Amino acid sequence: MFRGSLFFVTLCLLFLAGCKKPEKFSVVPEIQFLSLVKIDNGTGIDDKATLTFHFQDGDGDIGLGVSDIVSPYDTLSEFYYTCFIDYYKKVNGEFQKIEFEGVTFNQRIPRLSNDVPESIEGELYIDLNINDYSPGCQFDTIMFKCHIVDRALNESNEISTTPLVVKKRL
Repeated sequence: MFRGSLFFVTLCLLFLAGCKKPEKFSVVPEIQFLSLVKIDNGTGIDDKATLTFHFQDGDGDIGLGVSDIVSPYDTLSEFYYTCFIDYYKKVNGEFQKIEFEGVTFNQRIPRLSNDVPESIEGELYIDLNINDYSPGCQFDTIMFKCHIVDRALNESNEISTTPLVVKKRL
């Protein structure tokens, strides 16, 4: 009798655990800064760093496939990129956004899920060029600001990285 009751209780607990609703997030993606770490290239000059951030999205429509090239994701569109990254450099104690002619830090995140809609979360790692090679000081202090856009064109919150001291070429 006890063995049958234990089996029934275990079966009920497994059934209830299986009915747990999947974790849901907002359909507007949300990101959280985790780290900005220099990549050692062995030269003593800082050329690249990896930006890492956590993301979550309630309907899983983050990222684009290689075939996603028609409007609004075509190469001439603002939304060709899905991760928007701005470069800031400390000038006279204040961070100023720096624009580089013909250069973008924006990235095109690959499709993260084909099972839309589904709640997804994880970490994204993005390698960035961090050295601007402009004349002047041997060191610069930089930071980045970043946000992402999903396929429905919902914009996430904006994150800021911690400042990073970059050793430059002279």
